[in-house]
Amino acid sequence: MKTRLFGAIALAFATSHAAIAAPTGYFDFTTGTVLETGDTWVSAGRRYRLYGLQSCLRGTGYTDAIGNRRDCGEASIAVLAAFVKDTRPACAPVAGRKDLTFVVCYALVGGQRLDLAMMMIGAGYGFASLNEAGMPISSTYAVAEQRARETRRGLWQFDDVHHPAILLSRAARNQDRGP
Repeated sequence: MKTRLFGAIALAFATSHAAIAAPTGYFDFTTGTVLETGDTWVSAGRRYRLYGLQSCLRGTGYTDAIGNRRDCGEASIAVLAAFVKDTRPACAPVAGRKDLTFVVCYALVGGQRLDLAMMMIGAGYGFASLNEAGMPISSTYAVAEQRARETRRGLWQFDDVHHPAILLSRAARNQDRGP
C-alpha cells in the first residue's frame, strides 16, 4: 500500500508541470519531487519543509467514520500531493541548515495567491508548528487550526486525532525517563 501511495505521488509530480515559471526568488515544485511527509519533500537531492506547518506523524492513526484505523501521516501526504498537483505552488526559502531548507509556498487559485501551509491547516490536514516553548510559530496558522478544529474539518472530524506536538512531547518525556 505504501509503495503504491509513494509511486502515485511521484507520478503526480512527474506528470505535472508549471504553466508559468516561478517569480524571482521562488522555485517551482519540479519533476522528480518525492514527498516524505505532509510537510517535507526531496527535490533534486535537497530536502524542503513548509515553514510553520506540522503534518500528522507517519505511523500515528485515527479511526475513520466507519471504524477503520487509518494512518494519519499518509492522509496528510495525500492531501499535500493533491494540493501540489492541482495548484502547482511556487516556494521561497526562508531559513535553513545544511540538510533542510524551510520554505513558504503559495499557489494561485482563482487569481488569488494562497499560502500552501495555510491551505493544509485550514483544510484540517496540517497543524500549526510550535516552537521550543510550545508556542505557535505563526499565530495566523494557530487561529486557522483552531477554526478547522471547531468546524471539524479534515482530520479534526475524527475524535482520536491528536496534535502531533502532543505526541512528540509525550515521546520526548518518555525518552527522558529512560528504560
